[in-house]
Amino acid sequence: MSSTSEIDEIIDTFELFGDWDERYQYLVELGERLPTMDPMLKVDANRVMECMSTVHVAPSSIDGGPRLAFQGDCDTAIIKGVVALLVQLFSGKSAAEIEAMDVDALFAGLKLEEHLSPNRHVGVYAIVNKMKGQARRLSNA
Repeated sequence: MSSTSEIDEIIDTFELFGDWDERYQYLVELGERLPTMDPMLKVDANRVMECMSTVHVAPSSIDGGPRLAFQGDCDTAIIKGVVALLVQLFSGKSAAEIEAMDVDALFAGLKLEEHLSPNRHVGVYAIVNKMKGQARRLSNA
């Protein structure tokens, strides 16, 4: 499945919900289903410092190849849901595919900018930038 169709699928899923209260609840549920992050990975190198919440994300190579799997965690429910979306979207992709992904289209389609505070909006993009940077570094190693 292409990243564009994956993004469209996520947006379509969110459009099934009638209002933002339901969408927030869905984000919270996504965060609750996020697999537990290995505590050994919760180090400053994997922390998104620009985020108001405490967010950690960490990639690993799948079977030593170019495709990556991400783990993530957050101490706030809504942003943990956003982390879960990004982990789902970026996992299984190469660094080049992650870099090329139009995350702006995802956030615009979800209307996150309209429903998150400016500080949270900055934090969400910081998570994306952190994950993309980690993917680049891991692929160059």
